[in-house]
Amino acid sequence: MKFFHLSDLHIGLKLMNYDFSEDQEYVLTQVIDRAAEEKPDAVIIAGDVYDKAVPSAEAVEMFDRFISRLSAVLPDTVIMVISGNHDSAPRLNCFRNVLQKNHIHMVGLPPQKENESIQKVVLNDVYGSVNFYLLPFVKPSMIRNIVGTDENGNLLSYEKSLKKLIEREKIDTSQRNVIVSHQFYLPEGKNAGDIDRADSEIRTVGNIDEISSTVIQAFDYAALGHIHKPMKVGSDTIRYCGTPLACSVSEAGQEKGIIVVDMKEKNTPPNIRVIPLTPLRNIRIMKGTAKEVLQKSCDDYVTVILTDEETVRTGDFQEKLKAAFPYLLEIRRENIRKADYTDTAAADKTADPYELCCSFLKELDEKEKEILQDVINSVWEEDVQ
Repeated sequence: MKFFHLSDLHIGLKLMNYDFSEDQEYVLTQVIDRAAEEKPDAVIIAGDVYDKAVPSAEAVEMFDRFISRLSAVLPDTVIMVISGNHDSAPRLNCFRNVLQKNHIHMVGLPPQKENESIQKVVLNDVYGSVNFYLLPFVKPSMIRNIVGTDENGNLLSYEKSLKKLIEREKIDTSQRNVIVSHQFYLPEGKNAGDIDRADSEIRTVGNIDEISSTVIQAFDYAALGHIHKPMKVGSDTIRYCGTPLACSVSEAGQEKGIIVVDMKEKNTPPNIRVIPLTPLRNIRIMKGTAKEVLQKSCDDYVTVILTDEETVRTGDFQEKLKAAFPYLLEIRRENIRKADYTDTAAADKTADPYELCCSFLKELDEKEKEILQDVINSVWEEDVQ
């Protein structure tokens, strides 16, 4: 059983106001070409199809073209798609029953009623059945009716909610089982701070969405989405494939690709390899003096970091930079003198709204901090719906 593992397409993304559609179309065409060559039995997209919950018409058309062309070159291949935290779950759930008759399983919503289960797609090969469990992005509030609350009536944590949800399934461990999920999973014993996160990822205050990978260790393979950097989660068979192309400057230099999983008989490790994807334009960071940087002209997306000790004052310098780098993202200056706003600077260096608020309000007691964290997380949950 051979399948492609993809995720986090983020169709419709803009890179610092640059239209990214040409770049995305370019890499999606590569996926189709590699699929035509490899002929996988299934193609998995583990969430964040779109960059916005309400995608533009152009973004929807691009995804439609991608799925249509993929189905045309591989008419017998099963396509499985789940929603991520950037997607609108109800929108992605539309026409679910109609699409599955054409080997396309698009699952936007997790089970929310007692009589509902995680959607399971069963494929067969010479070794028997492979069960694919399609679990879209889940917040505890979405499944409280079936996993319950704590003794005080409060929502369970992300980890406890997911654990109880998966435990409801009657998983036959004598067969091969694959979970497709879009959450923030951590290797056992690791902290959220140990994980290299991209600037383009949404983060929760206090990392309340973290889940130990022990919750999904019973599966023979976990096809994960959410983290933009390709990585293993404590095991060869629990993996984030990452984005198919870099979505932010923090991903500069990362090698992107398609994970290809070839499953053999039960209890035999699958063969796993990566097919590289080549971007239309790389994202680069150019660091040096003004003179040095201007000698490195290219057609990639570029962030320039100037190291000149004195501020560059040449009036036409920016025009020279734009001529050298037609896709210039930003100019940073490393050695500009700054006033000493110690507290503000310390706060600004964190991207965490909770820490920023604490820095501004100062001297909060533990109860006030708990209330503040609850308010920020409530706002975040509303924002990503």
